[in-house]
Amino acid sequence: MTDAVELDIQSLDGRARGVALREGKRFFIEGALPGERVRAAIERDEPNYAVGGVRTVLRASSQRVAPRCPHFGVCGGCVLQHADAAAQIAFKQRELEEALRRGGLTPACMLPPLHGPDWAYRHRARLALRFIPARGGVLLGFHERKSSFVADIRVCHVLPAAVSDLLEPLHGLVAGLSIPHRIPQIEVAAGDDGAVVLVLRHLLPLGDDDLDQLRLFAARHGVAWWLQPGGPETAAPLDAAMGGGDGAMRDELVYGLPRFGLAMRFRPTDFIQSNLAANRALVSRALDLLEAGPDDRVLDLFCGLGNFTLPLATEAKEVLGVEGSAGLLERARRAAADNGLLARTRFACVDLFKVDAGWLRAQGRFDLMLLDPPREGARAVAEALAALAPAERPRRIVYVSCNPSTLARDAAIMAHRGGYRLKACGVVNMFPHTAHVESVSVLE
Repeated sequence: MTDAVELDIQSLDGRARGVALREGKRFFIEGALPGERVRAAIERDEPNYAVGGVRTVLRASSQRVAPRCPHFGVCGGCVLQHADAAAQIAFKQRELEEALRRGGLTPACMLPPLHGPDWAYRHRARLALRFIPARGGVLLGFHERKSSFVADIRVCHVLPAAVSDLLEPLHGLVAGLSIPHRIPQIEVAAGDDGAVVLVLRHLLPLGDDDLDQLRLFAARHGVAWWLQPGGPETAAPLDAAMGGGDGAMRDELVYGLPRFGLAMRFRPTDFIQSNLAANRALVSRALDLLEAGPDDRVLDLFCGLGNFTLPLATEAKEVLGVEGSAGLLERARRAAADNGLLARTRFACVDLFKVDAGWLRAQGRFDLMLLDPPREGARAVAEALAALAPAERPRRIVYVSCNPSTLARDAAIMAHRGGYRLKACGVVNMFPHTAHVESVSVLE
């Protein structure tokens, strides 16, 4: 095998690499799109497959576009900036349909895809930091593709403009601190109103001069600093962390769900959907699919901060939100109180990866269920549902997924063993320009 080969690209794989078949061997080519003919540089050559990247596009797809970001191809944050929006959606829809097919499932209908903005959408991000004098000092950005190295970025078009504009001055700030070699990351969180909090992870104590520099940076750029000397639970506003305040969470951020009249508070280290506009569309679709009425009891599993719990409480008789994180549940309860929904909501802290039919049965019968698990999915919940008698099961389930494979596994359990039917399914373009596939499904 030479180090370059001409290939006709047939499809994309789950990592958004172009796939070609030649003489019975599969080639996985980064940067290639279906329908293209490319000359590819082969980086890894195995008997049954090879991996490489595009060297030259000999025949371009009509869906190829010029990447907007100057760091594209090196930075691992995006892998699909060279494909237009329609091609990205088609790829994600196909990934979802293929995963369901492998699980023996065919939805009765495919829902139209949900969109948010394609750019400046990412309101939560974790920027890696390395201090390497031999490579120019401070490196700040996302990790490089297929590498633990940090791609040093000076602009990022998927971050809000106000956050992207901070990248250049952050390089200078970190370089001027006393411990740049002991600062591994800065987390970024932005609210709906444009407020920005930066969470500085530091492995050694900061000096007084360091703190003064952080305060000056905050005043100059209109941001707030949190300090995180240990795990996420140690994060606190700068002055509160240093004993200069009462520790009140005055730097909390807010995102809105205006259709439901809700304001959702969150800490900058909390998990929320990074794409706030797409999240609003997702919440609306999930509730439209669930069709909760004023007499319904709803079980919301993996409820987090109450992203679905509180909107459901505006429509249903009662909602039980269940989550494994006590800290998230505390803030979900407070959000319910802030929005006048305590009378319709209850919360329980439970490890949902270990529940069974007995636990579900003990909660009483619920008319409806919403699931929004992490990438690991909700296998224990699916098996518990399948083990219940038909009269004990919720009549309808909406499953919000960030992993087509675990969605297909769980939905197959509920369908093949639990008697549910996959009524509808569709993708949500929660992370444009990435291979991440978010979806929402309804089972009855």
